[in-house]
Amino acid sequence: MVVTAVATSVAAKDERPNKRCTGGFVDEMRSVAMKLHTKDQSKEGEKETRGKPWPKWEPTIDGYLKFLVDSKLVYDTLDKILDQADFPEYAEFRNTGLERALNLAKDLEWFKEQGHIIPEPLSPGLDYSLYIEELSKNDPQAFICHFYNTYFAHTAGGRMIGRKVAAKILNGKELEFYKWDGDLTLLLQDVREKLNRVAQNWTRDEKDHCLKETEISFKFNGDILCLILA
Repeated sequence: MVVTAVATSVAAKDERPNKRCTGGFVDEMRSVAMKLHTKDQSKEGEKETRGKPWPKWEPTIDGYLKFLVDSKLVYDTLDKILDQADFPEYAEFRNTGLERALNLAKDLEWFKEQGHIIPEPLSPGLDYSLYIEELSKNDPQAFICHFYNTYFAHTAGGRMIGRKVAAKILNGKELEFYKWDGDLTLLLQDVREKLNRVAQNWTRDEKDHCLKETEISFKFNGDILCLILA
């Protein structure tokens, strides 16, 4: 299935260019995520490749706009959850520098200025936003898994896919979605340390529960990424 191949390529593909040795629970989250990659995507991957590899995709502007719109909805939802902070640990992850919603708003405005019609969000983004919003109210460990995989995937495999898509359909233009203020390596390191501090207060069962949510995160993010091919 194409979704399976896409999901494994988007989620935390390989953090080694950004990664410092931190240890702690973040390394466990990364390990679980990497195992969900296909063998041709990472030497740590354990999944067999199915469908067309993403480097051979033929993206379209319309599909890419659908992907950006649904992605913005998810990042808006994450921002709202963190601002409301139904659980105190959520406040740790406000204003980390990894936020993407404002950058995506700028990109969508640019597309509009080029004469493109900005679509309404579709079911992949709507479904995922609803899922994480409900999850955040009563399952902080599972929610943190989605926070980690969504943001960290974008800084790794997401950036790589963005460059490939831009080269094919945007004449190489770099969108704001793929730009960060400050040193991204340091931003990621700071968030890893916060994740580790929060997880120190979890039981082993709570940590395992968080890790089990990884595959669900892959599926939702993969469905959104598939919109690029729409």
